[in-house]
Order: sequence, then C-alpha cells, then structure tokens
Amino acid sequence: MIFSYPLSLYRGKVGLDAAEAQHLMEGLDWQGALKDIQASVNWLKADGSQKIFDAYVVGKENAPGIVVLQEWWGVDFEIKNHALKISQFDSGYKALIPDLYRGKVGLDAAEAQHLMEGLDWQGALKDIQASVNWLKADGSQKVGVTGYCMGGALAIASSVLVIGVDAVVAFYGVPPSELADPTLAKSPVQAHFGELDNAAGFSDVKVAKALEQKLKASGVPSEVYVYPGNAHAFMNQSPEGVERRKIMGMDDGDDAAVELAWSRFCSWMSRFLSP
Repeated sequence: MIFSYPLSLYRGKVGLDAAEAQHLMEGLDWQGALKDIQASVNWLKADGSQKIFDAYVVGKENAPGIVVLQEWWGVDFEIKNHALKISQFDSGYKALIPDLYRGKVGLDAAEAQHLMEGLDWQGALKDIQASVNWLKADGSQKVGVTGYCMGGALAIASSVLVIGVDAVVAFYGVPPSELADPTLAKSPVQAHFGELDNAAGFSDVKVAKALEQKLKASGVPSEVYVYPGNAHAFMNQSPEGVERRKIMGMDDGDDAAVELAWSRFCSWMSRFLSP
C-alpha cells in the first residue's frame, strides 16, 4: 500500500533563511492547506503486496498521471523539483513519486550508491505498478512513467514489465538485461543521455546507441537523444543539485540542453497521454 500526501503546501517555494520561511508561513492559506491534505490522503494497495510505502503527489485532479522515479539519492529536493515542474506542464499533470527507499536518502555519492545497490529492483517495479494503478483509479485516464539515473533505468524497465503504462521518458539510465530487455518494450519510449556521461554500461553513449537499436527492434514508437557537451544528471539545475554535480566533477551546466530536453519531454507526454 501507499500513503500519499501533498508535495508542497507552498507550491514549490522554499524558505532559504528564517525570515523567508516566516514570510511564507504567514502567507499560507491555512484553509486551502487543509483542503490539500484532505484531498490527497489516500491508501493505495499494491497488487499482491502487503508493503506500505510513501508517495508524494502533486498536480491537477483527473489530469493525466505521471509516475516520477527518483535518482540514486532517494526522494530528495531534486526529484521533488522535477515532479512539481512536470505537474505544471501543458494543461497540467498529476505527478506521483513513489518512495522506493522507504524514507532513506543518500547524503553523499557513496551512501547513494550503497542504497541503489541494496534496492530490490523487482520490488521497485511492483511499487511502480501500484502507482500506475492508483493514478488510473484516481481519475487519470492515461499514465506515463519518467525517471532519472536509477529511475531512468526503472522507467525503461516499466515499458517492458509494468501493465498500463502509456508512455515513458527516461533520463540517463538503462536497466540491466536480466531485469528488462528493451526489445520487448510495450510502451512508447523517449530517452535522453549526455555525451560526456562516463557511467559505463549504465548511461554512457555506447549504452544509449545500443538502447536506440533495441527500441527500434521492439516496434514501439521511440526516440533517443544524446546532448553534446553534457555529462550525467544534466537536468539537475537547483543550486544544491548544481553544487552536488560540481563536487562529483561535473561542471557542464547547459540551460539550452535542459530546455530542449524538457520540450521534447512535453511533446512526448502530450502525444501519448492526451485524452
């Protein structure tokens, strides 16, 4: 089962100091906040599973749904930023982030890698299936899946193994063949990679080109893009995300590439999720 609750009562705004936080709280519509909470507290049952996990939901009621899958860090500020942004695209989407790590967040690369290595990937796919099922039961006629890094790999796996997925957009991640074979994809897939990504066997250019051929063999609509001069996680543009990438040796901020990728994302989801 999933317990879901509002992603942001401040609609994405964050206080960076005490004065700003107080200003935001003083400006809060408390009655509106209570309506948000009442509207978004739901219990979701994962098929064949008694597990309970948190999901963060934001967006327009009865809009097309998009399951947003975390990077190896966990459900942190960056994936919440992405979900909020996605919910505001086009005529509006309902975005849902399932917490695949059950509340754990990696504070540095070593911890994030440890968390990803310990992930039950088959269990994560069951969480994604439950998320898709809930969105459709809650009013979304069509549901897409998107993800970043580890979540990108799971998004592609979802196109093969998760029932009811209407479109997938994956960012810099490909699942191991023993988890999911992209030649068996059943949902349209769009994928994005950075030319300078050095995660060999996971999201480097060689992997991207191989994915492109496998998706063509599957027969589903597909697009694979490689962005020149960009490294892994190039979509992360928050100040904290930019600083984290610099610490990891990635100092390749490219606003034009990010905007182009989001534009392609919007076109793909609108094409396959519109009623």
